[in-house]
Amino acid sequence: MKSIKIPAPDFNLAMTLDSGQVFHWEKVGNGFVGLIGDAPVYVQQRGNVLKVNMEGGAPATPGERRVKGVGSQEFAPSVAQSSAHYFAFDHPLAEICASFPNDPVMNAARQFCRGLRIIRQPKWECLAMFICSSMKQVAHIRQISLALRRRLGERRKVSDHVVYTFPPAQRIARATENDLRECALGYRAKNLLATAGLVSSGECDLESWSPLSDPVLREKLCSLPGVGAKIANCVMLFAYERLRAFPIDVWIERVLKQQYFPRKKKVTEPRLREFSETYFGEHGGYAQQYLFHHARMTSRKSGTPRDSSTTLRSARNDKREDARMVFGKIDHRACRGRHAATLPSDKAGKMPACRVRLEA
Repeated sequence: MKSIKIPAPDFNLAMTLDSGQVFHWEKVGNGFVGLIGDAPVYVQQRGNVLKVNMEGGAPATPGERRVKGVGSQEFAPSVAQSSAHYFAFDHPLAEICASFPNDPVMNAARQFCRGLRIIRQPKWECLAMFICSSMKQVAHIRQISLALRRRLGERRKVSDHVVYTFPPAQRIARATENDLRECALGYRAKNLLATAGLVSSGECDLESWSPLSDPVLREKLCSLPGVGAKIANCVMLFAYERLRAFPIDVWIERVLKQQYFPRKKKVTEPRLREFSETYFGEHGGYAQQYLFHHARMTSRKSGTPRDSSTTLRSARNDKREDARMVFGKIDHRACRGRHAATLPSDKAGKMPACRVRLEA
């Protein structure tokens, strides 16, 4: 095993990996095992240094610049660079945090989440996992990620630990809906399969969407099966580095309503979106992630038995939606959007306004 050391100032590895933005990393000893792209790594933090261990290694590529501060030259510079890129060490975190609104709620979240960075995730993996996250708790999403990787990914090893790559869209598109349901996806299997088909066929080129404006990118993402405003904003933030994107899930909705609209009995979703886009500014995505993680951790410490990353509890809703798909026919004309048959919608955490005719 080879290792490199990367300067990691203003960074908290454990908090970043446990903040609900990525789901495949596993705690092992004093560090974490996972993948950066398809490269299996073991990472651990010691002060302001990130140590990255990886099987094998490669000589430095001639003509390439080495990453400043790397302690071993056994790795090609691309390995160190990909690690630093993945964990977004180039984000000016102090400046980003200084741009947050100066209010007690945001200040508490900023203090609690010091060193939390927005990871740059592979686009397909991020999109697929957030389609799988709809109405699921974080622990359940981790289980789905592991099941998909074990069933359809490729086996890798780092030291004595086995990890699995995330399956490409082409491989998922060749699977059956039942294959995916056996990975605990429930009704989400149909959405993931359909989106994988669009991506693998080239009809949806996720990489080519990178230059698009935020509104156009959001519209493109929302046209995919299983993707609504919340999931689209997650993908924009974590895969496309649109740091203004502000996903609103149950935790954020609760924080916004209770802390920023305490005297309002009813605050509409459009009002929350408008407020978040204007109030939290250019780095609203970072502000959202800090508010989200602070709310979850505070709730966990207080003993509140809820750790959901989305708007509803999962198991009960999975059974309800599976039953609807088996016994019901949906009147698509009563639904909105190109992919109206996608149930349930993550928009506002409610079911679409569709009429369901039960068959005799």
